[in-house]
Amino acid sequence: MFKWFRKTSSAGDVAAEPAGPEVLPADAGLSSDAYKSRGNVHYAEGRLDEAAVCFRQAIAADAGNGPAHFNLALVLRDQEQFDAAVASFTEALRIDASMADAAHLAGSIRLQQGDTEAALMHFRAAIASDPSFEPAWEDLATLLLRTARLDQAKSLLVLAMDRFPASAEFRQFMGNAHMQEGAAAEAAERFRQAIALKPDMPHVLNNLGIAQQEAGDADGALRSFEQACSLAPDFADALNNLGVALLARHRYEDALKAHDAAVSAGDPSSHTHMNRGLALTALRRWDEALAAFHACLAQGGPSASVHNHIGMVQTYRGRHEEARASYLRALAIEPDFQHALGNLGTTLNLLNRKEEAIPVFERLVRVAPEHDNAIGFLLGARMHACDWAGRDDLMRLAEAAILAGRQAVVPFVLLGISDSPELQWRCSRAYQQAKFPAAQQPMWQGERYVHDRIRIAYLSADFHNHATAFLMAELFELHDRDRFETIAISFGPVKTGEMRERLERAFDRFIEVGENSDREIARLVRDLEVDIAVDLKGYTGDARAGIFTHRAAPVQVSYIGYPGTMAAEYIDYAIADHKVIAGGDELWYTEKLVFMPDTYQVNDAKRRIAAARPSRTSAGLPQDGFVFCCFNNNYKISPDVFDIWMRLLNRVPGSVVWLLQDTPLAALNLRREAARRGVDPERLVFAGRAPLDAHLARHALADLFLDTLPCNAHTTTSDALWAGLPVLTRRGRSFQARVASSLLQAAGLPELITDDAASYEALAFELATTPSRLKALRDKLAVNRDGCALFDADRFRRHLESAYTTMWQLSQAGESPKSFDVEPLL
Repeated sequence: MFKWFRKTSSAGDVAAEPAGPEVLPADAGLSSDAYKSRGNVHYAEGRLDEAAVCFRQAIAADAGNGPAHFNLALVLRDQEQFDAAVASFTEALRIDASMADAAHLAGSIRLQQGDTEAALMHFRAAIASDPSFEPAWEDLATLLLRTARLDQAKSLLVLAMDRFPASAEFRQFMGNAHMQEGAAAEAAERFRQAIALKPDMPHVLNNLGIAQQEAGDADGALRSFEQACSLAPDFADALNNLGVALLARHRYEDALKAHDAAVSAGDPSSHTHMNRGLALTALRRWDEALAAFHACLAQGGPSASVHNHIGMVQTYRGRHEEARASYLRALAIEPDFQHALGNLGTTLNLLNRKEEAIPVFERLVRVAPEHDNAIGFLLGARMHACDWAGRDDLMRLAEAAILAGRQAVVPFVLLGISDSPELQWRCSRAYQQAKFPAAQQPMWQGERYVHDRIRIAYLSADFHNHATAFLMAELFELHDRDRFETIAISFGPVKTGEMRERLERAFDRFIEVGENSDREIARLVRDLEVDIAVDLKGYTGDARAGIFTHRAAPVQVSYIGYPGTMAAEYIDYAIADHKVIAGGDELWYTEKLVFMPDTYQVNDAKRRIAAARPSRTSAGLPQDGFVFCCFNNNYKISPDVFDIWMRLLNRVPGSVVWLLQDTPLAALNLRREAARRGVDPERLVFAGRAPLDAHLARHALADLFLDTLPCNAHTTTSDALWAGLPVLTRRGRSFQARVASSLLQAAGLPELITDDAASYEALAFELATTPSRLKALRDKLAVNRDGCALFDADRFRRHLESAYTTMWQLSQAGESPKSFDVEPLL
């Protein structure tokens, strides 16, 4: 909000005259003016009682001595005899109608007493007395604005601006009037006029910035706040406003400096501490952020918003139970606080308490259906719980919101529910622009680095036992160290173990940056003079897309972690192949596309399969029945795919579907859905999580892996094929729905790719009932496995290094990124 600024005039010496003799006999029979002069001497020396006596003597000698009435009024005002003072000012004005300052000061007294109507009357009388008396115009305008009499204020100000064309104040006041009526653009214009007349008014610059913000001129607002702070470095309001503007631009270090300066300027307000906490949170300075939020609570009292932000810090630190408690505190203060509802539901998800998360998200959709991602939160939670209630209605709402440009679903959730490349691009674009806009000042400014080797940095949170590491470990080890310098920048948790040790050995440099801010990590990338920065996370869990907003490297690439477009102009390339991106769908990628010749996915051919294979009995599987298998995460199982599986169980006697159990709730819901389709729930068998080598070994107990749509099995497909288990897929349209078909072709098994639901179901039934056909496929996979492109990490490495070289050459030549095909090795 903005503050009023007005000049206070002092009319106390308007009627003062040269002092007479200091001591005169009381009965000297002096003239009225002589008594008045004596009173002026006493008044100047602070002897108010003596001054009052003299002014009364002057009036007794000549009741028409207007200045004596005026000066007596000044004394009475100073003695806080306000009613008597007003009476004396009024009498002075009656005697001399041109004495506008008398009416003005009477109005000031009535305003001080809280008598608004009387004050307005006196200010108007002052203007009527002397239309050139500017202070009365200023105070009348101020009071009309304070009492929200906007029409009267604007009419007055039009006259004032005409009468006082050189006055900046009246244009400022008109700007304030426009602000009060919600006309921010008009207000900004009036503030600019005021500044043109008087440039050194920091408070007007501050108000201009507020108006520009509300009018949507973020750049102009930032400049105005900066100018205000330059003129008045201790102007706390402007410093806070500057900090908020910088926060909105993701300039967190600069924002923190502004808020710190506001505190140093003596601003103790709770919102200053709140804003400091927001900046510190963005900078990942967790302890300081919590201290700022607690200072906000101490200063301002209970606040749902502050408790919500405390919870967010605890969530970022992985302290989910503490975060849950903070969100509950926020909701105890404000039960329908939408941000706390969203965060509470997300935290319950992270705690794997889906049965509690779903009602929270349902409540969020009820109380705030327009909340960013509310629909997506509920859809995602229900997907993970395999609770398909209202799914179609929610999907229609989500699609409509995305097409309207709203953030309705986070991009990763959309991968599990939509097969539309257009919808995914629109979803990612809205998310990127809201969460990860490009920094104003790129860190890389076009420099050409001169290195002996192309310097590549891989950035990820997953340099440990994670699907990304399982796929890429051998690639990291195989990189040509004569031509490439490789750097791992790890912003994830520090997890020890065999995989972590293997990865640390695989790179030239392995750098931990988990506690650093996005900007600090980007600065590291720039200082390392990285030629190509590769994001292995995209918009998946624990991602840090904010690093790439700073354009820290000449070439920035999205690979493996996120199977779709990031829709960000600062990501130059996405690594794909012609099988995961259908012809004509390239337009739905902001990135330029690098098409690998075999498949986009690298694989580690060193993955061990445990020698000890469990029995079907120990796994809860039938000894002789056909075992359909799907080790995808449960959220990928859609109702239409599940319908097909249940029909297969009804058609293939003794068969079962073997699934990975994400949560007991998901298993319970899937069994209920089976019963609704006339299938014995016990024919759904669930496997728990297991170490990778044991997990790979148990694939041998299954007969056929059934893929999902719209989100295929990705690493899970490669795991199955590596373990010798055929995978049947249905190819969709978008990237994530075509991954398994790419992998199957690279494994030499295109006959396991179908393009519609009927073909998928028919082939699954045929393979389940024609043992010879299935055996032939298993035998083919066994023969192909060690020689196929899918598991040839060195072939992939050479193709990828060729791609990196082309990207680097284009950059070095000053050319813009462009899509290209990598030439296959002979």
